[in-house]
Amino acid sequence: MVKRGEGRFSDKNLSTTTFEDLRRELLSRKYSYRTAKGYLYYNRDFLNFIGKNPSDINDNDIKNYLLHLAEEKQSATSTLNQAINALKFYYGSMLKKKFIYEVKRPRKDKKLPVVLSAEEVAKILNSVDNLKHKAILMLVYSAGLRVGEVVRLKPEDIDSKRMLIHIKGAKGRKDRYTLLSEKTLEVLREYWRQYKPDKWLFEGARAGRYLSTRTVEKILEHACEKADIKKDVSVHTLRHSFATHLLEGGTDLRYIQELLGHTSSKTTEIYTHVSTKSLSKIKSPLDSLELKERSDK
Repeated sequence: MVKRGEGRFSDKNLSTTTFEDLRRELLSRKYSYRTAKGYLYYNRDFLNFIGKNPSDINDNDIKNYLLHLAEEKQSATSTLNQAINALKFYYGSMLKKKFIYEVKRPRKDKKLPVVLSAEEVAKILNSVDNLKHKAILMLVYSAGLRVGEVVRLKPEDIDSKRMLIHIKGAKGRKDRYTLLSEKTLEVLREYWRQYKPDKWLFEGARAGRYLSTRTVEKILEHACEKADIKKDVSVHTLRHSFATHLLEGGTDLRYIQELLGHTSSKTTEIYTHVSTKSLSKIKSPLDSLELKERSDK
């Protein structure tokens, strides 16, 4: 077990000027709010764990912290990689320490995404009575949106003439267009008449703010409970299901890549492993065996 530092740098006495510099650097490079928040968190958490000044940090300190995340906190590979990115940015890019580049990244978990059947998606959507909530979940599934994308939509992003949705400043600060379904548009028009959204398509409780991503997650959790869906479902599951259902319907993988906003085709290729399009054509060898009928029938 890795021992935690003496705690000389708790949240109350961390060098605020150090991390103000980090925050300003992240903002000047136009890193997203979410990325900046994560980088600040892991750099603070690292110093609290090690209990040293940034100038005294060495290679073993970083390795011990990553071991702490992996073994004691049981962090996922994606979390470890984000922590590495955060520490590399500060100690490598800003403080110009070379040792940070010797830290090896963990191997990625090769997990397949959870995918809902079309019937399960219908059950979820049919379980939602609140018009605003239904519009949000229909948009996520019908257009393959990330949760951060759906909450940041503005009314003008819905192009009903071209039947497209304009996603602005998505992951990697990229814009893209994706599908606007006819059924979703009908619900959105009804929602528009009832709610009259102004700045944001889905406004939050605070004036001038969009709905939080956590609220959308809770909306889906409640819908899954009502629909009696037992799978481990997240908002991203609807995006995975959108892509898989398109692939099973015959849509070319290159178009799906564009709709999802994936930079690499390899990211989109994961859906070929969860699609039942080809698997359903394969016959199990057991079905070709002649087995005795059970005597206790």
